[in-house]
Amino acid sequence: MKTAKGRSTAPAHQGPGFVRLISGKWKGRRLPVLDAAGLRPTSDRVKETLFNWLMQDVAGSTVLDCFAGSGSLGLEALSRYADFVLLLEKEAKAATLLKQHLKSLGTEQAEVLQTDSLLWLQKPAQRQFDLVFIDPPFRQNMALPCCNALAEYGWLKPGALIYLETEKELALDQLPADWLLLKEKVAGQLAYRLWQQP
Repeated sequence: MKTAKGRSTAPAHQGPGFVRLISGKWKGRRLPVLDAAGLRPTSDRVKETLFNWLMQDVAGSTVLDCFAGSGSLGLEALSRYADFVLLLEKEAKAATLLKQHLKSLGTEQAEVLQTDSLLWLQKPAQRQFDLVFIDPPFRQNMALPCCNALAEYGWLKPGALIYLETEKELALDQLPADWLLLKEKVAGQLAYRLWQQP
């Protein structure tokens, strides 16, 4: 929200601004976030819970961030010594900003693709991933098609972990039947869960 003079009246920790890397080689680093409709960076509290769940699983992993947005999840994994992170982002300005983040961090262990994640995943896998983040815009019917494309087209390594962040009311009966629910929490209007493919 802005005043008549154009100054933001929103608290500094909400909405556009920055994401903070909370651990690893870039701990405390702040990266700017694009002010765009539907862009909803994962909160520090949720992110901290997620990466506590993943404590033993990030270092050395190959990671796919399907709706990268601000890059909050994929870049956190990179900071925590993931081997490689592929960030998919449809919005051109957001994808450009993600590329700038990689340049400012001085890393070549990540790649940004400006693409529609659902279309990109609906083809035979070019590589397989240990860990996948799925945090799409809410209520746009993206989460479940993304999960099913990952499973159907072979993008997941055996034992791969899948993080899914959605509106809390989303029915999950159409998820791949063999996925195992490992962790689950609800906070306000969102639900976040960690699944594993056998």
